[in-house]
Amino acid sequence: MSESDFKMAASLDAVPLGKTKSVTIDGQTILLCNSDGQIHAIAALCSHADEPLACGRIRLGWIACPAHGARFDLETGAPLTGPASEPIATYPVRIVDDMIEVAI
Repeated sequence: MSESDFKMAASLDAVPLGKTKSVTIDGQTILLCNSDGQIHAIAALCSHADEPLACGRIRLGWIACPAHGARFDLETGAPLTGPASEPIATYPVRIVDDMIEVAI
């Protein structure tokens, strides 16, 4: 992964603990999630029914889809519970000078 792969997404304080922020990078909607102070970047839609994950509950490294309750691992995107059976995309994240950068 090269330096140019990372794009500025948001300020670190724009994603408070336990919350999400939807951003668009290069025309792609990404969901930033703050789980226990760790920032993750994931696909914005659930793999089960293309429902938005933005209002999903974040706990212990996972996010739950608000529509049907499927849980996804924030690190790997793997589904942890049904009805989802397919993973969601995850993206590399780094913090530079209190700014969140994501590689697409």
